[in-house]
Amino acid sequence: MCAIAGFYNHEADFKRKEVYCRSVLEAMNQAQRRRGPDDSGTYLDSHFGLAHVRLQIVDLETGHQPMIRPKGEHKVGIVYNGELYNMPELRSVLSDRGFSFETKSDTEVLLLAYLAWGPEFVRKINGIFSIAIMDTEMNRLLLYRDRSGIKPLFYTETDGTVFFASELKGLLCCPGVHPQVDRKGLNEIFSIGPARTGGCGVYKNIHEVLPGHFLCCSPGGNRLHTYWKLKARPHEDSFDETVEKTSFLIRDAVRRQMVSDVPICTFLSGGVDSSLVSAICAGELKKKNRKLVTYSFDFAGNRENFRSNAFQPSQDRPYVEQMAAFLGSEHHFLECSTKEQADLLSESVKAHDLPCMADVDSSLLYFCSLVSRHHKVALTGECADEIFGGYPWFHREDCLSADTFPWTMDLTPRKALLSDSFLQELQMDDYVKEAYEASLAQTPRLDGETGKEARRREISWLNLQWFMQTLLNRMDRTSMRNGLEARVPFADHRIIEYLYNVPWEMKAKDGIVKGLLREAGRGLLPDEILFRKKSPYPKTYDRGYEKLLAGRVREILHDSSSPVLLFLDREKTERFLTSPSDYGKPWYGQLMAAPQMMAYLIQINCWMKEYQVEVLL
Repeated sequence: MCAIAGFYNHEADFKRKEVYCRSVLEAMNQAQRRRGPDDSGTYLDSHFGLAHVRLQIVDLETGHQPMIRPKGEHKVGIVYNGELYNMPELRSVLSDRGFSFETKSDTEVLLLAYLAWGPEFVRKINGIFSIAIMDTEMNRLLLYRDRSGIKPLFYTETDGTVFFASELKGLLCCPGVHPQVDRKGLNEIFSIGPARTGGCGVYKNIHEVLPGHFLCCSPGGNRLHTYWKLKARPHEDSFDETVEKTSFLIRDAVRRQMVSDVPICTFLSGGVDSSLVSAICAGELKKKNRKLVTYSFDFAGNRENFRSNAFQPSQDRPYVEQMAAFLGSEHHFLECSTKEQADLLSESVKAHDLPCMADVDSSLLYFCSLVSRHHKVALTGECADEIFGGYPWFHREDCLSADTFPWTMDLTPRKALLSDSFLQELQMDDYVKEAYEASLAQTPRLDGETGKEARRREISWLNLQWFMQTLLNRMDRTSMRNGLEARVPFADHRIIEYLYNVPWEMKAKDGIVKGLLREAGRGLLPDEILFRKKSPYPKTYDRGYEKLLAGRVREILHDSSSPVLLFLDREKTERFLTSPSDYGKPWYGQLMAAPQMMAYLIQINCWMKEYQVEVLL
């Protein structure tokens, strides 16, 4: 896993300013160095600059990038961030076509695949990736992003030069690129956040390549192309056939994603999703007489302070203990303290280059830092709820009937602390409505589908496009900030394609949430785990955490230089800080309630100060 960066201008001659251009490439690498601490490289051509930092996972000896190969009298080059999960098949096909390999790396496979099939080569690959390909013969730069949006890829254009990078920080160090936010960007932070509209980089004139797309930059302009699109199709398999195929796809995805030249581990919460991934991994490692290493996450004091609620009906630890014993794994219980998750709120901002999921991010950042001391690769159970319908909003009538995003049905908590003048400027309701309706209109539908089945398809689409992307961003940034590659087998595009078209009556067989997934996992897990009621990522129940955050928000209020004061109503905020918290009504998702609102404000202030954000209103 790595980070990529670079630039392209079809008219420029970068070699005439070689020292300066190389310094820009080095600055981009340095900005993203934590994603790839093991190796780095740059390449400069007349119209192209490529940069790469590497986390060594596969082909430790010969996987250096940028990788350059001849194309007749010209050259092709690649920088790549990701993992290729069907590499053996592609190597075989390319060998049969007469291509020879100088390395064992998947990077070379991708580059030769481009030479073999041209820009559409991406249709043949299974993996997670952001890819940049330089083609000097065609004088074009191609930027690719994986189908599920697991790996990030941002770009901008200034004075005719296209800059690209895995993270926003890789662009913000480039000449002519400034951390500016206008009304749209502010709405992304305050009205939509921590989610982001697809393709939006929040900062003015910065964009993200959409999942399943590639951007072709050439003398003819910059054009975005779709190479993969989710489609609605009639589901013709019986329930038994559906269970069988689902089971195969999950097992195959996990097995493929175990490819690594360094030891792997799994995140284990004791829920059905992570337990299935862990069970398959443990089974494969057992064949090689190796033991799986697993990690679970919790908060200090939660065993004493935990309070059951609709979103978190039970604690994880008893189930983790049972599952670790069942697997025979080498298990590690990791805990995050109140102070640690509060102190890391600012570090989370630096990981995202934006405000993010408050302590839901900062705590995972901490956990990933502990895991990364011993492992470089971890498999997770992320994304199963979006794909199999595990969230409450797939079931609750108020969510199904809501004409808005089901994870943020009420904007009132978001408005509660903001000044009237700023609210007037934002027009939050209009912005959210437009974003929701635009996304809803893109829903792949079946002719004749009506009622709840049609609505659940909409909810599924919205989850894949919005909520899942937020969680994938979180997982990527928190893990890669620590030099850890987190893999998400459930986000395999084959699973997404198949499950999108499975009727709800099969997904929730006999009224059981994620009933299909549980049936597909029979024989792999104890029934107590297999049919455990969903419980999301944990959060702290320590009231001391809320007091700590309130104190830090007050410090912000009393510091006249705090940039977030531009948006806040001081009186409203003071009232909020003295009112009892409400852990039962999240303003985003299932976890982010009153304490997380305070943490989010702290992150916004940190972001504006750290990045010297210029507000354009």
